[in-house]
Amino acid sequence: MQAFATTRSWVRSRPGPDRMLVRSWNVFHGNACPPERRDFLADMIRLATADRPDILCLQELPVWSLRRLGEWSGMTAVGDVAARPLLPAQLAKAITDLHHGLFRSAFTGQANAILLAHGLQAVERRVVELERSERRICQGVLLEGGVALANLHASGGRRGSGEDELRRAVALLDSLRGEVEILAGDFNLRPRLDGFPPPGPGIDHVLVRGAPAGPIEQWPIERRTLNGRVLSDHAPVEIHVDL
Repeated sequence: MQAFATTRSWVRSRPGPDRMLVRSWNVFHGNACPPERRDFLADMIRLATADRPDILCLQELPVWSLRRLGEWSGMTAVGDVAARPLLPAQLAKAITDLHHGLFRSAFTGQANAILLAHGLQAVERRVVELERSERRICQGVLLEGGVALANLHASGGRRGSGEDELRRAVALLDSLRGEVEILAGDFNLRPRLDGFPPPGPGIDHVLVRGAPAGPIEQWPIERRTLNGRVLSDHAPVEIHVDL
């Protein structure tokens, strides 16, 4: 039997929008591409939330950043730790600040987060482990109004477990019993999942079932370029969902 970690959640309430913009981005621990000495995580979060998406799913966050996401985005952050930091948060960050491109998540650990626009209310929250050796997770939230959302960072089956990881993510999503289901994140593969439309190009996806949705869109490289630097080795992907 699949075990889920479950909590109940809070957040402010508003009627759901007729059209919801859902975006996902693997932020590569805040690194540019190619990585540099400093990090650009705050710049990434501000860029990804500047046009006020309804939902932003993030992967490959340093654990210390979870407490800063609300400040940077103006959204409500639901964060969960995948791999725990090797050192206390401030010490881990201080060491990593010596060279982010070199250390990446070696000391700071790794986390996922779901950012919700002002007024969206999460009434249930769950987490499931997808892969144990390097600890990959899937987060799930049920929003007031019946939208279930899962944010995953899968390993892609480097040990032959890719399809099993996705089955666990879909099982978590189903357990939330939403009328509309959204599965977003870094899948590290291009899956075919029952009831969901075919995935877009690449390995980052936002898949929807239970409601009409537009085509997945991937940011062009110019949109994630800041002062001549390309932010992250992944492009944000997004979709509009009609509710």
